[in-house]
Amino acid sequence: MVSAKTKLISLTNPNNPTGSLISEEMLYKIADIARTCDAYLLCDEVYRGCDQEGNGFSKSIADIYEKGISTASMSKSFSLAGLRLGWMAGPIEILKAVSIRRDYNTISISMIDDHFAAIALESKDKIIDRNQKITRGNLKILDEWIQNEPLISYVKPKSGTTALLKYDIDIHSRDFCVNLLDKTGVMLTPGSAMDMEGYLRIGYANNVDILKTGLNKISEFLSEYS
Repeated sequence: MVSAKTKLISLTNPNNPTGSLISEEMLYKIADIARTCDAYLLCDEVYRGCDQEGNGFSKSIADIYEKGISTASMSKSFSLAGLRLGWMAGPIEILKAVSIRRDYNTISISMIDDHFAAIALESKDKIIDRNQKITRGNLKILDEWIQNEPLISYVKPKSGTTALLKYDIDIHSRDFCVNLLDKTGVMLTPGSAMDMEGYLRIGYANNVDILKTGLNKISEFLSEYS
């Protein structure tokens, strides 16, 4: 898809909603492709730190490619979405241009948000460790449920807090989710909202008891179709 006219290549790594992860080897290959047309390479890395293996941090595109732009925030890996605070790493000329635009339309975030974010970042290791225990433990619960649910399949996530479930039922994904919510109180995101009909997005980084209860309710719902 890349041509001499390409100015920017945009990625999401780790990915939402699939939980897929671009390998370091592949990131270097993508950077080589970007160099052929001198394009910028923008990567949304908001779930970085949630990998299922190792220290949880996949390679950042800003460390791989001289025109790589990495963006992230407190929202996902740090579980502090309410602070509405994020950051960018990349070439100096891009940071200056973004800073000018930001000054025009935002000026500044709340001082209290900035204060709390600083406290959280000072405790980064503790927070990330806590959240990795949640995501890694809960994915095991989700995976075990899927292995025993004949109408559901997926590609197991390698990172993030969401998974994309494929269901083997002849029903529109929005109807599936609306009926599921009405009958059980469990809410999933229909694949149609992401142009992926036949799939459902599930978030699994919540309370263990709530997760198990929700999965059991989905099984009860699915039993009506089996």
